[in-house]
Amino acid sequence: MTLNKFVVTGGNPLHGTVKIGGAKNAAVAIIPATILARGKCVIDNIPNISDVTQLLKMLTEMGATVRMLGKKTVEIDTTHLISHTVPYNLAKNMRASYYFIGALLGRSHEASVYMPGGCNFGVRPIDQHIKGFEAMGASVEIEQGMINARTDELRGVHIYFDVVTVGATINVMLAAVRAKGLTILENVAKEPHIVDMANFLNSMGADVRGAGTDVIKIHGVDVMHGANYSIIPDQIEAGTYMAAAVATGGDIRVENIIPKHMEPITARLRAAGAEIEEGDDWLRIARTAGPIQRINVKTMPHPGFPTDMQPQMAAMLTMARGTSIITEGVWDNRFKYVDELNRLGARITVDGKVAVIEGVEELTGAPVKATDLRGGAAMIIAGLVARGSTEIEDIVYIERGYEDVVEKVTALGGDMKRVIVPEVELSKAL
Repeated sequence: MTLNKFVVTGGNPLHGTVKIGGAKNAAVAIIPATILARGKCVIDNIPNISDVTQLLKMLTEMGATVRMLGKKTVEIDTTHLISHTVPYNLAKNMRASYYFIGALLGRSHEASVYMPGGCNFGVRPIDQHIKGFEAMGASVEIEQGMINARTDELRGVHIYFDVVTVGATINVMLAAVRAKGLTILENVAKEPHIVDMANFLNSMGADVRGAGTDVIKIHGVDVMHGANYSIIPDQIEAGTYMAAAVATGGDIRVENIIPKHMEPITARLRAAGAEIEEGDDWLRIARTAGPIQRINVKTMPHPGFPTDMQPQMAAMLTMARGTSIITEGVWDNRFKYVDELNRLGARITVDGKVAVIEGVEELTGAPVKATDLRGGAAMIIAGLVARGSTEIEDIVYIERGYEDVVEKVTALGGDMKRVIVPEVELSKAL
């Protein structure tokens, strides 16, 4: 047994250029969607993260042929899929494994997937997923932790989601593309990866219209074929490096992005005192003069400020002049990381869905842990501004969503390394 951790030493403003990878939230939905195709799908710009690796293993164990054509490109052929059950040992740690339900229902009219895992920051029910599947004619039962869905035929219907939900929007889309007739989805999520999923499905022969608006209309088709597709850049990875640049008083250029997708984030960073210059597929962000200004942030479904950027903004605002307030408008409990930031000297108090952040003069390095994926990113940002070294444990969360993070931070001038603690030292610590 070995323990991997990151050691981040603060004090260096970030400078240089960082190239952003493919969007995690798009990739983890698009990969299961290949089940709907009869033929080979070649997907480019996939992020080099553990969640992608796990999904490809799931497909392989279910009978798909998976071949890496390069670091960023994978070929997936699900023509001869032999199973409609997603392996428990792989699905238990990943929220996105539930996308196999919609894809398998669409393809073979039955699916068995264990209740998904992933980051724990509040109740994340799948009731809206089940509501959609049942409306289309499927029976869904949860037995001993496994979701079993079956149908003789999926039929197009009108579905109104009770809450705006990315997961249910995508999952029901996956089933609806093969349903008989027209499916209309209302009160849907509008995030960039919803649009990316619709574009991918259409490239395989689906008929999905309206993605990115409040209403999505899907005309079911009988057959879907393989396709070549490139995943959009990762809005959240880009935002994380931008927040780190502001926090450290740096000046960086973020490349391979879609600036339009960044607007909710850039608006708040500008309000905090950042200077931002925009190009066709890049942004330059700098804070080379003056302190970070206090701001208020409320997370909301797109086009609001993304909840996945909330912890990183909190880490940045620990160094702001004055008191900032962050209100979480999506999840019930996404402030578990706050105790870790406070270990470093931050002054943050939480009351329900509201965090009050009093800016401090400095943070001081200390041992902390990643409580979840984005909370782990917040620890990296805090470590980059803290005096001394910050040791971050439970980095498996971070590697679920950030590719080559040590290499990218180091290339920008940050002092960050990955450390492997041998089994002998672990036993002494225990």
